[in-house]
This record gives sequence, structure tokens and C-alpha cells, in this order.
Amino acid sequence: MISLGIDSGTQSTKTVILDADSGEVLAHAAQKYDLIDGLPPGHLEQAPADWLSAVEATIEACCAEVGERRKEIRGIGVSGQQHGFVALDAANQVIRPAKLWCDTSTAEECALLTAQLGGNANLIALAGNTIPPGFTASKILWLKRHEPENFARLATVLLPHDYINFHLTGVKWMEYGDASGTGLLNVRTRQWHSEIVEAIDSKLRDKLPPVGSSLEKNGLLRPALRDRWGLSDGIIVSAGGGDNMMGAIGTGNVRAGVVTASLGTSGTLYATADAPVIDAEGEIAAFCSSTDAWLPLACTMNVTVLTEQVRGLFSWNHEELETHVCRIPTGADGLLFLPYLNGERMPNLPNARGVLHGLSVDNFTPAHLARAAVEGVTVGLAYGLRRLAALGVVPSEIRLTGGGSKSPAWRQICADVFGVPVVCLASSEGAALGAALQAAATVEKEAGTPGGLPQLVDRLVALDESSRCVPKARAQALHAEQLERFTNLTSLLHGGAWI
Repeated sequence: MISLGIDSGTQSTKTVILDADSGEVLAHAAQKYDLIDGLPPGHLEQAPADWLSAVEATIEACCAEVGERRKEIRGIGVSGQQHGFVALDAANQVIRPAKLWCDTSTAEECALLTAQLGGNANLIALAGNTIPPGFTASKILWLKRHEPENFARLATVLLPHDYINFHLTGVKWMEYGDASGTGLLNVRTRQWHSEIVEAIDSKLRDKLPPVGSSLEKNGLLRPALRDRWGLSDGIIVSAGGGDNMMGAIGTGNVRAGVVTASLGTSGTLYATADAPVIDAEGEIAAFCSSTDAWLPLACTMNVTVLTEQVRGLFSWNHEELETHVCRIPTGADGLLFLPYLNGERMPNLPNARGVLHGLSVDNFTPAHLARAAVEGVTVGLAYGLRRLAALGVVPSEIRLTGGGSKSPAWRQICADVFGVPVVCLASSEGAALGAALQAAATVEKEAGTPGGLPQLVDRLVALDESSRCVPKARAQALHAEQLERFTNLTSLLHGGAWI
């Protein structure tokens, strides 16, 4: 049986075709797109039509690559960037561009909602999470306050992957995993929380789609698309999920004990849990998974964002960046980068900006800046790992994914900073692979085939042992000191209103 996985991200859409019997990726394609230019600082938006164009183009390319084997495709799964707000009118037309996960323009709406609902502690008591600027709830209130004419047209709230599912099937529906990142879902009960929903608008509940199990299908592929791509009848579109939820599946993170770290535009650390993991301080997101479990997650907003800025500053290719990072010793001779170029989500500092600390004549070089950038974003993630550990999520190994994981130097820095071995996956497809695996499991479930997603993942997700790195004691100790300095500097500068 063959399944198709789609990963619709912030920068591009990637699609793969997976042979669910052998585990071989038979085809893959990608198409890039851009953010909307010219918006005020903090506003990051995209046109949902660009996602659909990329989805269709990459599916067509993959189908062309496998030829007549396209007739063997039985399931499609969709991974999408979390938290984005797709607003549809009564005719199911997109009202305005989607505000994305990285949009921080809704900080005022977060503060208003939080105050109205009794503060962060009460929000956590109500639903398990606070409402940071990244979450969808504040984006809906932003629309109501800043574009009332558009809010008046609002008939349906969807997330990016839900919108793609709707395009594929004609069904509007949300699964637990991605829905838990809206800020509107009680993660303990996995139901919309009426008090939070009504704090935004008394009629909002009618605009939210049904929410249900991530192990159920979303629907069947629409005949018009099936015929356009030359596919067979009865193709199932699975529930899909957010990119982190699908990344968990694609890295074999479907049972308690495994932790995944994604080094992408943003950075995430997440683990599967059998019960909700609620952070009383609100720093760890108490998400649901897209496997009907839970997915405690730490997220930072600046990872390859920073390293790509440094690379572009000196016109280096990726190999040159790697060379310069390797030239400089652990700790960058005292140079520390607080990497808050886009503000920050953890700690929750939406208006923060980056800081270089510890500059001297000796470390004022391009290579030191490169090393400090890689170390800074990794130490920022270690802040989240320390919080996860305080909540009982202690890894024995971390599985790396995302663009940064391709760097051998960065992998070793991760092992040294995190203090546990790290390893990459044999497939670099990540969330797209997770989407294809979820689709295959859904097809099996619908057919009554014994087994399930964990068994499928165990059989098909393989590690790349050649990428494994273990911590070096001296470097680990230096990075532990770096984390303390990083944390204290952030606290002091924020306390003085300097970041």
C-alpha cells in the first residue's frame, strides 16, 4: 500500500510518496513561497492560496515520478504549520491573508484575553495553557478589534492544515493535536472551552469546526482532484496535524520516553506523554498529540532564522558556515548571543530583540559570531529542555530533525548543550513522512487491519546511527555555565526593559 504525505510549512511545501510495506520513499517534491512583503514589524502573513498551489504542484510532481504506481495510493496525510488563522466567509472563501505562528502583532490581544480570563494561572487551570502571541485565539480577537468588517464576515475558523484538508475533501473539521495549539481547547478534556471561546466573542463557538480523534479520517479525496491526478477511487485523507505533531510521528516519537528536537526556522523540543503535562508556569505548551496522546512542547522562535542571517551577512554557503563554526572553541571565547531577532516565545518575550554579550578584541570575528549564533539558539532550546525535565520529561536520547540537523558541528553542539546523545533519522522527510505514516495507519484502521500507528512507526522509522553524537564532558560543563549566564542576562535585561 502507498500513501502520500504533505508538509505545508512557513517557507515551502514538501510532498512525499511512501511505500508503507517497504518503508521506501518513492517520490518527493518541494515548492517554495514567501511571506507577504511590506507589513509592519511583528506582522507575518501568507496567502493560503499559495499553500494550495504548492500542494497541488508537489502532488502532481510526485505522481509523475511514480507513474502508474499512483493507482496504488490509498491515503493522504497533511502536516501544516501550527497556529495560523485561516478565516473563511459563509461562501467558504478566504477573507484575508493568514496570520502565522510567528506573527507577534497580537501581544496586546493576549494581554487583554489573559486579564479578562483571570490571569495566566487561571488560564492554565481552565484549559492547561496560557495564550501567547503565537496561538490562534489572539489572532481571532485581533481580527475583531482591528478589522471589524472582516470579523463580521467570519463564518469558519480553520488552521492551515485544516484548510488544506478542506480543499482536499470538502470537510471542515479539527483533530485534537493542532486544535490544542489554538488556545481555545481544554487539553485535559480535548473539547473547546466555552469560557475562553466566549471571552473572544459570544458567537465564536458557532464558527469553530467539530473537533475529534486524530486517528479518524478527515474524509475522502474529492473526485475532481482524484481525476486530475489520475488516482483511484476511495482515497482516504487522514486527520493530519500540526507540523510538530506530524514531526513526532515521523521521528518515531509516539511513545513516552522519546524526545524530538527540531532545528528549523523556529526550534522545538517535544515528547509523547500518556497524560496531559501541564506547566504551572506556562512555559511548556501542554499540547495534545496527533496520535490521541499528549505532546508537551518547548518552542523558541529563533533558530535557523539567526544562523541564516549570519551566513547571509558574510555571503557564506552552508559548508563555509560549518568550517567557521568548527574553527572556534566551545563557548566562542566568551561571546554569547541572545538570539531574539523575532521576539521570543520561551521565555515569553514577544517584543525582545537580540543581544551580543561579551565582545572583545579577541572574539570580534566572523567565525566567533557564527559559533555564538549556533550555540545561542541551542542554549535557548536547552532552557526549554530544563523546564521539560522539571515536569518529569527526561530524555535518554534526543532525535534531531530540521535543517540545522544536517550540520555535524551543530549535532555535536546539541549533544554537548543538551547533555544526552543525539541522533538523526535515516529519512530527512520529517513531518511529511509523519503525515504519510498517519495516512497509512488510517487506511489500515478503516480496513480493519490489525496493528496501529505505533507498530507501523516501529517498523518503518529508522535512525541514522552514523549521525549519533555523545556529550563531551568538558564541553557539557561549559555549556551548563553558558545556560546560567543566558538565563540571568535575559532576566536582568528584561527586568530593566532593555529587551
